[in-house]
Amino acid sequence: MEWGMRNRLAHLVQRDGKALFLPIDHGYFQGPTHCLERPGETIKPIWKYADALMMTRGILRNCIDPTMPKPIILRVSGAATVVGEDLANEGLITSTKEVIRLNAAAVSMSVFIGSKYEHQSLSNLAQLVDNCENYGIPVMAVTAVGKELERREARYLALCCRVAAEHGARVVKTYYCSDGFEKVVEGCPVPVVVAGGPKTETQRQVFDFVYDSIQKGAVGVNLGRNIWQSEHPVAVIRAIRAIVHEGYMPKEAHELFEKVKAGKS
Repeated sequence: MEWGMRNRLAHLVQRDGKALFLPIDHGYFQGPTHCLERPGETIKPIWKYADALMMTRGILRNCIDPTMPKPIILRVSGAATVVGEDLANEGLITSTKEVIRLNAAAVSMSVFIGSKYEHQSLSNLAQLVDNCENYGIPVMAVTAVGKELERREARYLALCCRVAAEHGARVVKTYYCSDGFEKVVEGCPVPVVVAGGPKTETQRQVFDFVYDSIQKGAVGVNLGRNIWQSEHPVAVIRAIRAIVHEGYMPKEAHELFEKVKAGKS
């Protein structure tokens, strides 16, 4: 792996081998998502606790202070929305030149394995990898399941992650499953980060699945709604960071969450 690729990956996955990514790219298919109507304001109190932020070029250009010293993972797939026929019908919407111009540390795109657009999304991934490898830019594949939430089981997720890695992704983002997640990670030869998905009912549920995913081999998490849709986003992200980078147990993380929420830490 050449120096540029290693350097960019080192900005994402920290020296302890772990990572906490903060995605705010939901508007590319959902529009003005709840609590993300003004992305720049949403991230102000929490960005410093993340290792990298994930977003589209439009939000990066118009909402983010260019002096913010955090690496950017640029979402480069899109052109499908929640009101369209099929969210899986995505295409590449940002050129490699634009990625370089915006100084992104990495790019991300979704792959929809098992959908009628499987071939299209995997071909797009391979094309993106070809383009980005020329410039030492890592590609993170997002194993999307759309509305088919029942597909969050180990056998399917393991297939998605392995296929994404085989097509050249340097990092894979996937969903957590309570049964057999270690097999998902074991079958993927590149680092795996865990997505949050819809907001959970309790904060403790977040801490539990973050901890378990790390124990079972994930290098970190890529959580958005479970952080910035919380009434106490700073407390949540600090607790999650403590699990990812400091080895906190879920109970300890929840205690930290309560202290920060109460203004005692």
